[in-house]
Amino acid sequence: MQDRLCHKRTVVRISGPADPGYLAGGQIRKGGYGRRGFGGYAPAFNGGGTSEARVSCGSSLSAKRIKMEKISKIYVAGHRGMVGSAIVRELQRQGYNNLVLRTHKELDLTRQADVEKFFEEEKPEYVFLAAAKVGGIVANQSALADFMYDNMILEMNVIHAAWKNGCKKLEFLGSSCIYPRMAPQPMQESCLLTGELEKTNEAYALAKISGLKYCEFLNRQYGTDYISVMPTNLYGPNDNYHPEHSHVLPALIRRIHEAKLAGAESVTCWGDGSPLREFLYVDDLANLCVFLMNNYSGNETVNAGTGKELTIKALTELVAKVVGYTGRILWDTTRPNGTPRKLLDVSKATALGWTYKTELEDGIRLAYEDFLTNPMRAER
Repeated sequence: MQDRLCHKRTVVRISGPADPGYLAGGQIRKGGYGRRGFGGYAPAFNGGGTSEARVSCGSSLSAKRIKMEKISKIYVAGHRGMVGSAIVRELQRQGYNNLVLRTHKELDLTRQADVEKFFEEEKPEYVFLAAAKVGGIVANQSALADFMYDNMILEMNVIHAAWKNGCKKLEFLGSSCIYPRMAPQPMQESCLLTGELEKTNEAYALAKISGLKYCEFLNRQYGTDYISVMPTNLYGPNDNYHPEHSHVLPALIRRIHEAKLAGAESVTCWGDGSPLREFLYVDDLANLCVFLMNNYSGNETVNAGTGKELTIKALTELVAKVVGYTGRILWDTTRPNGTPRKLLDVSKATALGWTYKTELEDGIRLAYEDFLTNPMRAER
């Protein structure tokens, strides 16, 4: 409850501008302060120098903070997954090309000795920890132990080895499922560990909370600069479209696409369509990840989302529109709905000078194109 009740504000400083394409409203503002954000004002970038914003306690930025150089050695764990591949694309887009990448076959992150050997040999300066065992409701409920064990082991192995080998900065990718099932909406970063978790993905959430807290405890005990980011529901290129192991949006894309091909008169979806959800295009998340690695430090995590929500029913209708399916959409109310509402409070990221770029319908079109052109992903 300490974070929840904390009213202290910290002046944060940002050296230089953020990526212009991702500033609030998509524009650089000259001079003065921008619109009000989390606990104060969003920074107004003037193309250089130092800007200020006020954010909640537990977070900080510094004009003297070390940033990644274009030649810095950067390890992206999980680079073949949806999030990791997006981070690689964003790093390369911004001119970072000294990337260290390993497939699961080349480096099993659940094997401590192999991870320690890798870090001792490669000595990456910066680490993006995007590797994880992920899945939807069915996968989480049927493999509780696997989700908890695999995620906790790989997180601890990577974070610990990074610390032992002098990694300058590490960024841990979590999930919005770390927040209590009935947390006040929209969910602020400070609501972590203030209530009971959603049972359908409790094992995964506990693992992610452990990774986040281990980064915090290393910072507090050893003075490291390890940060975490908690994304909302993600979608985009390299997603998992497996009929049972995927998340809701890619599952809908596949199901409705197959119904269209089969000429089916109807499609049946789980629940009653009433839960509210938020979705972020994965390339937008990647841009935020690189921005935070260069500009943010703090024990408190940063939410990554759009601040917008819609019902699953409306999402399903939007996917049908993009796919071109005109049949009926039915609902199986014997199936679980999951959490009734999940919306992140993204005012902290906004106050730091970042906002999303890709609107949902545009992102779904891009995701559908990826589905059609990447059959291996569609069968995963």
